Amino acid sequence: MRTATVLVIGGGATGVGIARDLALRGVDVTLVERDGLGSGTSGRSHGLLHSGARYAESDQVGAEECIVESRILKDIAGECIRDTGGLFVQLAGDDPEYFERKRDACEDVGIPTETLDAEAVRERVPEIASDVERAMEVPDAVIYPSRLVAANAADARDHGATIHTHAPVEDVTVEDGQVQHVTVGGSVDDRIEAEYVVNATGAWAEQLAEMAGLDVGMKPTRGVMLSVEYDGLGPVLNRARDPDDGDIVVPHEGEVVLGTTSVEVENPDEYPQADWEVERTVEECAAMLPPVADAPTVRTWWGVRPLYAPDEDERGGRGISRGFFRLDHAEDGIENAVSVVGGKLTTYRQMAESTADLVCDRLGVEAESVTADRRLPGADDPDRLDAFVAEFDAQGETDAGVVSPPANSGSD
Repeated sequence: MRTATVLVIGGGATGVGIARDLALRGVDVTLVERDGLGSGTSGRSHGLLHSGARYAESDQVGAEECIVESRILKDIAGECIRDTGGLFVQLAGDDPEYFERKRDACEDVGIPTETLDAEAVRERVPEIASDVERAMEVPDAVIYPSRLVAANAADARDHGATIHTHAPVEDVTVEDGQVQHVTVGGSVDDRIEAEYVVNATGAWAEQLAEMAGLDVGMKPTRGVMLSVEYDGLGPVLNRARDPDDGDIVVPHEGEVVLGTTSVEVENPDEYPQADWEVERTVEECAAMLPPVADAPTVRTWWGVRPLYAPDEDERGGRGISRGFFRLDHAEDGIENAVSVVGGKLTTYRQMAESTADLVCDRLGVEAESVTADRRLPGADDPDRLDAFVAEFDAQGETDAGVVSPPANSGSD
């Protein structure tokens, strides 16, 4: 039997962010992840660091969270981020009122914008669609999730956390209103007894909760991303219309990532990967940037969003998650467990801080979070960041064309 004060289950951005936050507060924490770090949703995104503009008119709170957190990450994450800026592009058939609503909403939230006419847009993006009418410049950026996740894990480890990759949870034992221990296979092959357990498994939160007899209703959706050869795109391109398939193009050093679709799945491990999603994404993204229609495809992948079912049911249809949900299972009869679901990669640090606050409150730990002001290790050294990626087997699809882990590093 192994012991820890806190056991974090799930090694995506939120999970490692929680481990880092707790370790920096002096809490003894162990994290387990069934594969390499970031192998779930975090490493299979389109790599957009949101300014909040995408959510401004539909979710003011979420937009405010994004602009605050994106500024923090630009300060602390160094080479995990590329500050490209972004454009919301209005084409000839797009509703001009939507553009105006978004611009006004950004102003209300405090997201800086600048409106560019068609000529100014073409100066920024020479191969933009010929029917571009205008664009709104916003402080979007590109994020390299493999580096971000690995750097968080390295900081957690350096402050006493134990990080286990390739360590799937096999069972959760609950007695007398407490998680007594968690059985972990793979590289751990042992039981772990902890005072407090955090379910940070994202789209898989429902399956893990069921092991403890809990109900965490999830409604995951899949989305396709393609990386195609295209050099020289400066800003992120967003279509200035209601969220739909194929409305984001993200630059990634000699490539661009095209995304995405939104189709509900029953099982986040097994789901169809439909050709129509690929074709529609390329077609719609090419409406903004025509050369991508014929650009060679480097790789194609699907990601699964960790959407919380009650929130999705309330809003109905294709929506944008309002934020994250911290589910204190003391309300469900298990005193020492919490699940954190929903949210966005951009706001992982805030999600981690909020969850760590709850854990520390339950444990009687009075230390405050310091993650907003503490720079990530290796932030100014891409080679060191990429060594962390190799150490924790954190290479994801999103930034595979950018991150270059050394060949001979191992993982736990």
